Amino acid sequence: MQVGSRTQSVPAQRRSIDGLLTVGVEEEFVLVEAATGHLANRANEVLAGADRYEVDLQPEIAQYQVESASGVCTDMTVLREQLATARRALVERAARHDARLAATGTPVLGLTMPTPLTNSPRYHRMAQEMGALTNDLAICGCHVHIGLPDDEAKIFVSNHLRPWLPTLLALGANSPYWLDGDTGYASWRYVVWNRWPTSGAPPHFESAAEYYAAREEIVASGAAIDAGMLYWDVRLSARHPTLELRVSDVAPTVEEAVLMAALVRGIAATALTSGTPPVKLPAHLLKVAMWRSARDGLEGFGIDPVTGAPTPASSIVASLLRWIRPALEFAGDYEMVSTAIDRLLLDGTGAVRQRRAFARRGRLDDVVGFLVAQTSPV
Repeated sequence: MQVGSRTQSVPAQRRSIDGLLTVGVEEEFVLVEAATGHLANRANEVLAGADRYEVDLQPEIAQYQVESASGVCTDMTVLREQLATARRALVERAARHDARLAATGTPVLGLTMPTPLTNSPRYHRMAQEMGALTNDLAICGCHVHIGLPDDEAKIFVSNHLRPWLPTLLALGANSPYWLDGDTGYASWRYVVWNRWPTSGAPPHFESAAEYYAAREEIVASGAAIDAGMLYWDVRLSARHPTLELRVSDVAPTVEEAVLMAALVRGIAATALTSGTPPVKLPAHLLKVAMWRSARDGLEGFGIDPVTGAPTPASSIVASLLRWIRPALEFAGDYEMVSTAIDRLLLDGTGAVRQRRAFARRGRLDDVVGFLVAQTSPV
């Protein structure tokens, strides 16, 4: 059964690219109490004076969250070092305030509601407009930015990324626990986030003009206070000249964050160089594929983006790797990516490893301790 139609041919001038596409990564983390593993509302203290570091460290919506942002990179080795440097800086600063840094899509212990918001007019307006949706925003993602030549190229690549969003979600699943218990999902962060009216997989757009018209309609409806609140899993960044992928939980380790960046760039480069029209996966099928990936992660079944049939997620990952291999080899990333994927298939995603930490003694504080140790770069 062929469920996806192919549309939107790429203009001839976009069938080749010179050099490597640029990439950047933003990582969101939670702060936890050193003594208890519960959330620590100390972002202000941890970030005070952070501008002295040669890395970009920022607050997030909750007082127990912090964020780092890499610079613009073309080399994955450079990206890896920048992300590691940022994590080290946050780990060091958190320790000064009896806190620890944890890379998890959702907190394991001690969620307080409503969310203690960072003191920002924007965040307070969001709480006023969105009500209880902001009550439990203890979620952390990994955002990958890809530099592309123009808005039409961004839409073309977005359409190519769209059918692979469930696979990227499965690879990055790292949030099985919520409210001191196991949710039965590999990425509960994705489920929580999808309550927002502007979240989820984006539509397939035929042009940048169509995208911007949709964005204006959404803001006019009141579902977003501005363009920055368009929270689709892949979007044209409102702040940077990039295409931004937002589907993944924060990566447990620096290596897994770099893997996600390399995969997204590989898809983008393959789309631009191949000239192949993107598969237009029906919205209803993409929705259930996202749900299955959020529930099962890499260990279960996904929905094949071309046939629509339930397929082992590992087989879909193998198909993706075969498709983007030439782009990965051109960038010098193939060996790193294939090795990292093999390790994920062997050791499990972040969600699997969190559950394994719990299974040893049946203690959630063991999971927090494991997350803290895993977050800190070697």
